[in-house]
Amino acid sequence: MRMVIWLVLLFVAAVVAALTLGNNDGLASFYWRGWRMDLSLNLFLLLLFAGCFALMTLMQTLDALLTLPRRARLWRMAQRERSAQIALRDALAEFFGARYSRAQKAAQRALNIQAMTPDLAQDGAFMALAHLVAAQSAHRLQDRRGRDEHLRQALQLAQSSAGGRAQEEGARLLAAEWALDDRDAQRALALLGELTPGVARRTQALRLKLQGSRLAMQPLEALRTARLLAKHQGFSKAAAQGLLRSLASEALDTARDIDQLRSTWQQLDAADRRDVFVASRAAHCAASLGAPEDGRGWLRPFWESIGEQGDDERQALAEALVPCVPGLGPEWLQRLEGAVQRFPRDVSLAYALGHALAERQLWGKARLMLEQAGADRELSTAARRRSWLRLAEMAENDGDAERRARCFEAAATLG
Repeated sequence: MRMVIWLVLLFVAAVVAALTLGNNDGLASFYWRGWRMDLSLNLFLLLLFAGCFALMTLMQTLDALLTLPRRARLWRMAQRERSAQIALRDALAEFFGARYSRAQKAAQRALNIQAMTPDLAQDGAFMALAHLVAAQSAHRLQDRRGRDEHLRQALQLAQSSAGGRAQEEGARLLAAEWALDDRDAQRALALLGELTPGVARRTQALRLKLQGSRLAMQPLEALRTARLLAKHQGFSKAAAQGLLRSLASEALDTARDIDQLRSTWQQLDAADRRDVFVASRAAHCAASLGAPEDGRGWLRPFWESIGEQGDDERQALAEALVPCVPGLGPEWLQRLEGAVQRFPRDVSLAYALGHALAERQLWGKARLMLEQAGADRELSTAARRRSWLRLAEMAENDGDAERRARCFEAAATLG
């Protein structure tokens, strides 16, 4: 196609020349002292064009000769730069192929090529990236000294380079990740704290902060980080819900007295306090710390809207209320009886009502409810065992040793 275009242009030039120069009778006269030379205008134009072409060719030839050393130096530098790029590409390929020793050697080869070329040594961003690949490979090989040395050099080069900001941020994130691999949560959190606000809000930084907070036994901080990650869609909806519940439960479990538990409950997000399972866990903790009234207070809003709860939520509420029955008021009986009438086939509600009746010393109806709960396999083993133990306690109060023995035997058979 290119040849056709050139032929067309040549034919056009020939036609234009024939039309314009064919009938040109002009002369070009040159005078020098007593001499005169006449040339046809066509010949003069051709000679002028040829002279300009020859002059340009001569100038280009001289320029090529004079700039030959500089071009040779640039060519050698380009070859070395290409070799360094190939070495770094090989290092990345070997690293992703889990050949870390080879990756470290290839990255070091790229660094040596850069260092031996003064002009290339000024590319701090490239050298910082090569140091990061070498450091990551050293980390995989458990060479902590080599890893830290490469990391130090990478940070130094990235900070002194105009385009090394991305490498610096990557180095700090990698350093935090390595600290977590070394189980050094405090160092990881300190490194993450040095990040700029923009970098600290990135998903990877938040993931590392979540791991560091959990490793450092800071469940409240981990919970806040996990909620921010969920907001940024760092987890699926189901995974985020499960993680938030788990972290909220861990935060509640760290309380050593009721005051600390109340403080932790207040520090939870409103969405966490509206979660049935989180409130149930808080009620369990309150009962174990000797404050069942607090547990009942946290469970009351969910019992008042028991019709809106699902099967799992009702079971969690029932199992959380039973440890909190000491000191139960009569208003709870009405609330529990209403729930049982609304869901007559829900054994977990009957289980909670049975313990509440036993607490209010309504032995007959309580015994019926607890025997039904103890024999139902849909309930958890712990709930069934608690029911039989409560029945044994009631039998002991009645002085019925035989029934007490049967209840203890039924509890023991549950394992």
